[in-house]
Formats: sequence, structure tokens, C-alpha cells
Amino acid sequence: MKSDAALSPAKPELLVRAADIEIASRSLKALSHPLRLKILCTLGHDEVCVQHIVEHVGTTQSNISQHLAILRNKGILSSRKDANKVYYRIGDDRMLRLIGMMQEVFCSSVKS
Repeated sequence: MKSDAALSPAKPELLVRAADIEIASRSLKALSHPLRLKILCTLGHDEVCVQHIVEHVGTTQSNISQHLAILRNKGILSSRKDANKVYYRIGDDRMLRLIGMMQEVFCSSVKS
């Protein structure tokens, strides 16, 4: 007869290291602002210039720039300059997976 442990599914390993918890907490805090989350959803898998973000998010360029700086400083976004335009992209595919999971959990259009 198998033990109860053999019958139950493996539990995912949770954050245990203090440094990992701190990184996760800072990243989630940066994501928790509605405008920053909207910026990330606008970017998706693409590299997008600031003007395009402004047009899709619907606020001022100054406001967008402040939020982009926060996301960049937290290591969530990377940027490059080409002539007079700055392009942003999500710098880590894991962040895209996290946003996808949030979509599955919170977006009614995705639910079954």
C-alpha cells in the first residue's frame, strides 16, 4: 500500500530565501500600480517606443516616463535609444509568464 505522501501531488516550492522574497516583493509592488500594469500589457512581447505607449495608455508622456523609470529601475524593463526615440521592452520572459498568469486569474474574458 502506498503512503499518503506518494498519493498527493508534489507541492510547488515556495520562496524561502530572504533575498528572493525581497526581490519578489519589490517587483510585485512595481506591478501593483494600474498604470504600470497597463504599460506592461501594452508592451507584451514587443519592443515599443514611448509615444506608442502614451497613445495606448492614455496619459501624458511625463507621467508615462515616470512609471517607465520605476519599471526600468526594478529591472522589469530594458530600453534602448535610437536617434530621438526610446524603445522599451519587458526584459525577462518570466515577467511575461507572470502577466499571463494574472490574465488567467483576473480577466473574465479568459475564464472558461
